[in-house]
Amino acid sequence: MPRTTAILVVQDGDRWIDGTLAALAAQTRRPDALIVVAEPTTALDPELLASAGATQVVTATGGSFGVGIARALRAAPPAEDAAEWLWLLRADTAPHPDALSALLAAVELAPSVAMAGPKLVAPDDPSRIASYGETISGLGATVVLVDGELDQAQYDPVTDVMSVGVEGALVRRAVWQAVDGLDTGLPSTDSGLDLGIRIRLAGHRVVRVPAARVVRGRRPEDLGRRKPANGRTRRRLARTAQLHRRFVYAPGIMVPLHWLALLPLAVIRSLGQLLAKRPGAVPGEIAAAFVAAFDGSVPGARSRLRRARKVGWRAVAPLRLDGPALQEHRAHERERADDRHGREPDLVRASFLGGGAWVVVVALVTGLIVFWRLLGANSLEGGGLIPFTAQASELWSRLGWGEREIGPGFLGAADPATGIWALLGSATWWSPSYSLVLLWLTALPFAALGAWWAATRVSERVWPPVAAALLWALAPVFLVGLGEGRVGSVIAHLLLPWFALALIEGARSWSAAAAASLLFAAIVAASPALAPALLLATVAWAIARPRGFARLIGVPIPAIALFAPLVVDAFRRGSPLALLADPGVVQPFAAPSGWGLVIGRPDAGSAGWDQLLATVGLGGAPWGTLVPAVLLAPLALLALLALFLPGARRSIPALAVAAAGLGTAWVAVHVQATSIGATTTGPWPGAALSLYWLGLVGAAVVALEALGRAAVAAGAAVVVAAALAVTPALLAPIVGTAPVHPGDGRVLPALAAAAAAADPGVGTLVLVPQPDGSLTVRLERGEGTTLDDQSALYAGRTTASDDDLALADLAGNLASRGGYDPVPELQRFQISFVLVTPLAADATGDAQEVRERAIESLDAAAELTPESVSGYGALWAFPGLERVDQPAVARGAYGVGVLAVQGAVILFALLLALPTRRRRRVVQTRSSLDEPAATTFDEDSDG
Repeated sequence: MPRTTAILVVQDGDRWIDGTLAALAAQTRRPDALIVVAEPTTALDPELLASAGATQVVTATGGSFGVGIARALRAAPPAEDAAEWLWLLRADTAPHPDALSALLAAVELAPSVAMAGPKLVAPDDPSRIASYGETISGLGATVVLVDGELDQAQYDPVTDVMSVGVEGALVRRAVWQAVDGLDTGLPSTDSGLDLGIRIRLAGHRVVRVPAARVVRGRRPEDLGRRKPANGRTRRRLARTAQLHRRFVYAPGIMVPLHWLALLPLAVIRSLGQLLAKRPGAVPGEIAAAFVAAFDGSVPGARSRLRRARKVGWRAVAPLRLDGPALQEHRAHERERADDRHGREPDLVRASFLGGGAWVVVVALVTGLIVFWRLLGANSLEGGGLIPFTAQASELWSRLGWGEREIGPGFLGAADPATGIWALLGSATWWSPSYSLVLLWLTALPFAALGAWWAATRVSERVWPPVAAALLWALAPVFLVGLGEGRVGSVIAHLLLPWFALALIEGARSWSAAAAASLLFAAIVAASPALAPALLLATVAWAIARPRGFARLIGVPIPAIALFAPLVVDAFRRGSPLALLADPGVVQPFAAPSGWGLVIGRPDAGSAGWDQLLATVGLGGAPWGTLVPAVLLAPLALLALLALFLPGARRSIPALAVAAAGLGTAWVAVHVQATSIGATTTGPWPGAALSLYWLGLVGAAVVALEALGRAAVAAGAAVVVAAALAVTPALLAPIVGTAPVHPGDGRVLPALAAAAAAADPGVGTLVLVPQPDGSLTVRLERGEGTTLDDQSALYAGRTTASDDDLALADLAGNLASRGGYDPVPELQRFQISFVLVTPLAADATGDAQEVRERAIESLDAAAELTPESVSGYGALWAFPGLERVDQPAVARGAYGVGVLAVQGAVILFALLLALPTRRRRRVVQTRSSLDEPAATTFDEDSDG
C-alpha cells in the first residue's frame, strides 16, 4: 500500500470535529500520517487526536481550505515515497470506515489516476448522494453531475469524470505539487473542479470511486465562511468562480475580449435572472463582474496552468456536458427541484368549461346587444372619448417628458396613462382609434373573465365564481362608465380583479408580484385617485404575509417611477391636486349624494332611473334612489352575511377593500382638481366605486362558498336583482341615449382636418358657448387635440399663462363687434381657422345668445371667410395667414433620463412577470386565502 497523509482542515468546525476524528479512528485502513490544521481557539480532544493517529497539529488563523492544506504541507516532512497520496478532509466530512481503503484500491489498479473522489452523502440521509463528480458546460459553467439523488448504484458504472469534489478526495502528492495545489483565486466554490481540470490537462486521470463514501456536512460553497451561504450568495460565488476560470483557461488573445465583455454580459445575464424569477441574483451578477474585472490572482493562475499543462483542451472535451445531454441534465435538475419544493406537475383548477366559458359567452353576447350601434365603427366619440392620433408611432413619442400639442403649447411630464394609450393604439396599429371600439365591444366579457378567474382563487365551487363574473360585468359604475366614455375608469374596472389575484399570489411568487406591480401601475395610471387605497391595501397585505414581504413591498415601484416626474412637475407648478385628475378629456359631473355612492352611483344624474320611472308615473327624487337601493340590497346583505359564516376571515379583507373604495369615492367628489372654462371638477368617483364593488363581490363569493347547496338560489337572486338595478344603464346604449356613439375619427371639420393633414402646424381656434353666457376658448393644433395629447397638469393648472390670457382676449374680441384687429394675434398663434361649436343638448338661453353673437361678429370680420356649417359647428378661415414653422422642443437630457429610468423599471418588472417554466401550474380546485394554493403564477423564489 502506498503511503497516505491525511490533512484535516478545521474551519469553524468545533461541532463536527469530534465526529470526524472518530470516523478517522474507525478506518479499516488508517492513514500513515494525520496533520490537523486548526485555529488556536479550536477545542481539540487529545485522546481523540491520538486515537485518530494525528501526527502533527498546525495552528493558524483564517484562510481558505487550500491555504490550510498548504500550511499542512509546509509543516509535513518531505515526501519519501513518489507514490505518496494526500487525503483532503474538512471537519464536517466524516468518512465511512472503508472509505480510504476503497480509494486506495481504486488508484492502485490504475497508475494513470492522480485524483480519486468518494461519494459525498448527506448527513441526515446517507442513502442520498450530495455530490458525485463535476464537469463544465460548453461555456464553462459548472455542472454538478449528481446532487441530492437517492443512491441506487445508477452512477457506479461510469468512473472517469472531469473532476470530483475536493473534500474527501485522494490526490497524488507529486501531482498536487506539480499543479501547485488549489487556485488561491477560488477560495471556496469550484476549487475542486478547477483542480481536477488542471490535473486532467497535466495528463492524468480523475475518477470517482463508488465504494468510498464520505458524509459531507455543509455545501462546498460555504468553505471558509463562518455562516452558511444563502441562495443569492451561492449564485454570486458560482458566477465569480466561473469568470475567474474563464480568464485563467482562455487563450491569451481572448483575455482582453473577455474583460471588455464583462459589463455587457452582466447586463444580459441580469435580464436572464429576471426572466428566471431571481431578482435577488441581479446584484450578484454585477458584483461578480466587478470582482472579475479586478481579479489580481488571474496572472499567477494562468502561469501555473501553463507550466503544468501537458495536453490540450481537446483531450478533455469528451468529458464536458453539452448539447442534448446538458439539456436533459438541466431538465432532470428542474424535476428534482420540483420534487424538493413539493411542486406537482400540472394541477387542474375548477374547469373553465364548467362555468367560466359560458358566462364569458353570455357576457359577450350581452355586450354585442348593448353596444350594437358600435358594430362597424372605426372610432368612438362622445362623453370622454375622442380619437387617438392617426399614427401608432406618435403615441409612443408622447411618453416621458416633453412637449404636448395642447392649447398654445405645453411642456412637461406626460400622464402615466399615455403608456396605456400607446399600448391600446398599437394593438390596432393600422387604425389606433379602432382599439377603443374593440375595447367597448369586449368590455363585458373581459370583465366577466377577470372576475371569474379571481373568484376561483377563493371558491372551489362552480356557482360562486359565475355569480362573481356576472355581478362584476353588471356593476352599475362600469356600465355608466361605458355609456359616458370614461375610458380610465373602464380600464381600472377591467384590471382590478386581475390585480387582486396577482397581489394575493405575490406573497410567494416573483411572477405574480411583478404582474401585480404592472397592474398596479396601469390601474393608478388610468385612475390616479385609486393610488392611496391600492397602496394601503398592498402594504397591509405585505405586512400580513411577512414571508412574501420583500416581493409585495416592491409592487408600487413601477407606478412610483411613472408618477415621479408628474409629481415633481405638479408641485413645481403649484397644482398638486392635478395629480388626482382623471386622464383624458375633462368631464364635469354632478356629485352624487352619500346614498348614491353607497348604491354605486358615480354621478347624480347618471342612473337613468328618474326617466324610466317617470314613464310609469313614479317620477321624483326618492324613487330614483330607492328602487336601485332595494334591488342592490341582497348583494349588500350577502356580503355582510359572510362575516357570520364559515370562512369569515376571508371576508374581512374584502369588506376592508370595499370600505377603502367607498371612502376614496367620497373624497373624490369633494376634491376640485381640474377646470374646464369657469367650471371646476374633481376626479370621477367611478374607479373608486369599482374598488368598493370589488370588495362587496369578494365578500359575497365567500358567503356563497359557505352556503353550500343554498348558494345557487341565493346567488341567482342576487344576480337577477343586480341586473334589474342596472336596467337603465343597459338600455341607454341600445336606444342611443348614451353619449358614446360611432365617430368619423376626426376632431375638427373636414376642411380644417384636410388643411392640417397637409400642414400639421396650422391652428384652429375653437369657441365653446357655456351655459352661463360665457365662451370657453381652446387652440387645436394640426388635426386637433387627440386623446393621447391630454395632460392632467394642463387641465389642473391654477394660473393662466400669458398665452392663455392672450387667447382669451383674442376670442373675446372676435366674438364681439368692435374695431379690434385680430391679424397680429392670429398670425402669432398661427391660427388658420376659427370654429364655433354647436350648443349642448341641455344648453340654456344664455348659451344660445352668446353663440349667435359670436357668429354675427365673426361673419362681420373682414379678415375671416365663412367656410362651412356642420355637426362640428360653424367654421371660418383666415386666408391671410403667413405660415412660420415653429422649431420642435427637444426632450433634453432630463427628458431622456426620465424615459430611460421609466423604461428600465417597466422592463425589469415585465421580465420578472413573464412566465418561464416549461410546465405551467394551474389553479387547483381547492384554494383559500388562509392556505395559499398553486396558481397560474410560478412558485418561484430567489433562493
